Amino acid sequence: MDFPDELIRFLLKAERVAALTGAGVSQESGLRTFRDAQTGLWSQYKPTELASPEAYERDPKLVWDWYAMRRGKVAEVEPNPGHYALVDMVHHIPDFSLITQNVDNLHRKAGSPRVIELHGNLQRVKCSSCGQQAETWSEAEDEVPKCESCGGLLRPDVVWFGESLPRAELEAAVEAARTCHVFFSIGTSGTVQPAASLAFAARNKGAVVVEVNAEPTPLTEKVDFALHGRSGEILPALVQAAWG
Repeated sequence: MDFPDELIRFLLKAERVAALTGAGVSQESGLRTFRDAQTGLWSQYKPTELASPEAYERDPKLVWDWYAMRRGKVAEVEPNPGHYALVDMVHHIPDFSLITQNVDNLHRKAGSPRVIELHGNLQRVKCSSCGQQAETWSEAEDEVPKCESCGGLLRPDVVWFGESLPRAELEAAVEAARTCHVFFSIGTSGTVQPAASLAFAARNKGAVVVEVNAEPTPLTEKVDFALHGRSGEILPALVQAAWG
């Protein structure tokens, strides 16, 4: 796979690189996207009807069971070469920031040492009352597990519709975008805010912006390099081309 010489030169001299990943990266591991994940029993529900505080307040067991199903689906898949290529970049770039919109934990499973998770993580749960994370919990057939500290109902540690992104993670992502030399937008449509603004924050500060996506997006015309295809093929090839 051939890459522009200029892109390779930028990568080789970059000391700070930030990468934002979206659903397209996980899709290559066999995970359906959030809006396409409804099958069988769950096909009668729209994801947007289940991923909200209102849905949880209305029927916490229904929402808990849906996320338990999704955790099960994630457990069936493995990271793909795109995930591992991003791990490899850590070894070649002094300051590498990995930002993700995904909640599937596959970046961590691949070995990425630090991941800025804008939308949370399916593998974690927290108390809906006191907010404390629960390391373990017991699944009960007819009720939602409860917090050992306060007795409140547990919930997935993910960002629902109508909720704000975690402040520390968002601030870290913005800082990474504003200070990087090269910014990657990988497997994301570039339309979900505020993550979609990160590429522009990087560009406005003079960073080289690279898009890696299966097809063109609204961001494509604004980037310095648009690499269209599977991230699981492009990213390993790019690492090989740059660092051998």
